[in-house]
Amino acid sequence: MLVSCCLSLLIVSMDATIVNVAIPSMRADLGASASQMQWVVDVYTLVLASLLMLSGATGDRFGRRRVFQIGLTVFAVGSLLCSIAPNIETLIAARLIQAIGGSMLNPVALSIISQVFTGRVERARALGFWGAVVGISMALGPTVGGLLIELISWRAVFWINLPICLLAIVLTAVFVPETKSLTMRNIDPIGQGLAVLFLFGIVFTLIEGPGLGWTSPGVLAIAAASAVALIAFLRFESRRHDPFIDLRFFKSIPFASATVTAICAFAGWGAFLFMMSIYLQTERQYSAMHTGLIYLPIAIGALVFSPLSGRLVGRYGARPSLLAAGVLITCSSVMLTLLTATTPVWQLIVVFAVFGIGFSMVNAPITNAAVSGMPLDRAGAASAVTSTSRQIGVSIGVALCGSVAGAALNGSGADFADAARPLWFVCVAMGVVVFVLGIVSTSARAVRSAERLAPLIAGTPAEEGARVG
Repeated sequence: MLVSCCLSLLIVSMDATIVNVAIPSMRADLGASASQMQWVVDVYTLVLASLLMLSGATGDRFGRRRVFQIGLTVFAVGSLLCSIAPNIETLIAARLIQAIGGSMLNPVALSIISQVFTGRVERARALGFWGAVVGISMALGPTVGGLLIELISWRAVFWINLPICLLAIVLTAVFVPETKSLTMRNIDPIGQGLAVLFLFGIVFTLIEGPGLGWTSPGVLAIAAASAVALIAFLRFESRRHDPFIDLRFFKSIPFASATVTAICAFAGWGAFLFMMSIYLQTERQYSAMHTGLIYLPIAIGALVFSPLSGRLVGRYGARPSLLAAGVLITCSSVMLTLLTATTPVWQLIVVFAVFGIGFSMVNAPITNAAVSGMPLDRAGAASAVTSTSRQIGVSIGVALCGSVAGAALNGSGADFADAARPLWFVCVAMGVVVFVLGIVSTSARAVRSAERLAPLIAGTPAEEGARVG
């Protein structure tokens, strides 16, 4: 049962790093523009972010095993369509289908684990194994992806999902019991729809603005529609009894800080993965396999420092890990501003290692800060919001690549390293924000704000189905 659930995490996590390594090959083969390649990544993360909480609630209502198996099937179909896509438009549409399936996997799998492993020790071990799979998938993704691209083609990076999905479907049918939640959470289609409009509007503006022109009627209209959707969302959710996102959560300084920290850290992460794959394969002319090997320090950092960060949070609270993450992300981003077309490989490996360690330190304290002081029946909903924030951050980071460093992506003759430098300065700022919020979110005032919030929301409807950790 645990293996079948972890296989879903493996394919969803591995897919991100594999696709980033494959971007230059896809672009050359399909004749895609820079903005279209950004959509290949962002349509996946945006749909994932938009549907995570809805999928968790759907699993609770209609049966977790059923929704999990549907998700695996949809993800497999999306992967197959990606692998045979004849053009870039079909690939983007197939990635959307893949994301719909992916949104049904991790939150529902975590709900299954929580329901089946009821003992404190065995649940901790199961969740520890679950967390280790993240590091393994990061290690496998770039290297396996680079090897497949080198030996076959970029299409093979999607084929690898098919046998894994099939195995998970069989294991789920044999070993996973069907469970439903005793407390049904109402689905909020209006709040969900407004959130989707806002997110897609922001990302569309950032990606298409440089190409269409920041003052073009289409871009201005979508930016305005996005702003209206945000205002309507805030107004509607503040009045709803059982909202899509309980806005009162943001009265807790640790929760609000965790959300912003997640967006900043993962925006830097998304920008780093996207740009460095293009830099290594286009500017430096490294092979996909060579690129995958250079990504390995990130995976090693995740394997070693993610569990270390968890132990630090357990013993000393969230502050040490958040401060370390902020310092390391800032330092690595400063090093990225010094990149040239001839930077030695050993320096690149140092940059990847420092960024990887900093990024791996941030996940445990984000989750801890998000649920700090929350009643038990609201902790799942709170952590679901931060999980969604992670995907939103990746989407924004990839979108910023075009709006801030468009000349580097478009191959307009500008030096890649010079054209990308403004983006790395944005990442420096994000690292500083993570550091500052590490102090703010763990202050005495922050703790008091979480304590004041808990009694206000303790009696509201439980949202177990949103548990996506």
